[in-house]
Amino acid sequence: MSDTIVQIQALTKVYEGKQRVTALDGVDLEVKQGEIFGLLGPNGAGKTTTIGICTTRTLPTSGQVKIAGIDVVGHPAQARRLIGVVPQYNTLDRSLTIFENIYFHCRYFGFSHALAKARSEELLEQFLLSERSKALPSQLSGGLAQRVQIARAIAHRPTVLFLDEPSAGLDPQSRIAMWTAVQGLRKDGITVVLTTHYMEEADELSDRVAVVDHGKLLALGTPQELKDAYGAQTIIHLKLRQAEGGEAVAQEMRQLKGVENAEVTGEGLRVFAGNVDGLLPAIIQTSSRLGLRDISITEPSLETVFIHLTGRDLRE
Repeated sequence: MSDTIVQIQALTKVYEGKQRVTALDGVDLEVKQGEIFGLLGPNGAGKTTTIGICTTRTLPTSGQVKIAGIDVVGHPAQARRLIGVVPQYNTLDRSLTIFENIYFHCRYFGFSHALAKARSEELLEQFLLSERSKALPSQLSGGLAQRVQIARAIAHRPTVLFLDEPSAGLDPQSRIAMWTAVQGLRKDGITVVLTTHYMEEADELSDRVAVVDHGKLLALGTPQELKDAYGAQTIIHLKLRQAEGGEAVAQEMRQLKGVENAEVTGEGLRVFAGNVDGLLPAIIQTSSRLGLRDISITEPSLETVFIHLTGRDLRE
């Protein structure tokens, strides 16, 4: 038996209108049982559309998605029993307590009163929410509310949990708590598919990552495999006062030992370096004649992989 839980084949989504938009352009992906799988890309890359189709909220223009062998378009009701969903925004019922949000979710999926009550109490304890069981969603911080949403989404014991931008709007402490909650789902045997534009999140959580942009799959592998395959480098961003002469300075940069490439950007220069030891003084001196305003350094990461692939930052 195949251990593929989510199978995406030639997935395409085109939005017709005054301006035709291709949100997905022939994406092929497979997610294995028990993986935490990350879809990494900037806003508008096609991540949310992919999740929408996988969770039966959006119909594809063409292509196919199967969840544990169930076609999500042909048999949406069956597919929904296998999936849990945490969307980008808080969808907790504001008129219900935290306990009731989870309890009625269980009842919706056919649990008896006793089983729904026991499952709700179990999840409140698992997610360290027992003391807030009688609180309303409006009384919770963003981080706590996100944990409730995850608890509710897995209450019916789905095979796959889809998380769409799970840490959007969370402070750093809440984001780390959310990461811990997601990593804890492994022991329940739940496969997790998450979308994010935070490279640290994809790097920290994901067993494998798919990098997407403009609806196309650009790269696929473990975070380390992607860094190795695409030569993730340290990137030095230079903001310059003068734009004229930038290409000439970039050419000089390329001659410096340790510099693998340099390119002109809207604000100045972007320098790709394999080894930065002793390199910064030379870079500063070379760029000083164009009026260096600021310098920042991005260490090798999935973001540097993305910049290598697309020539732009994840957040652009």
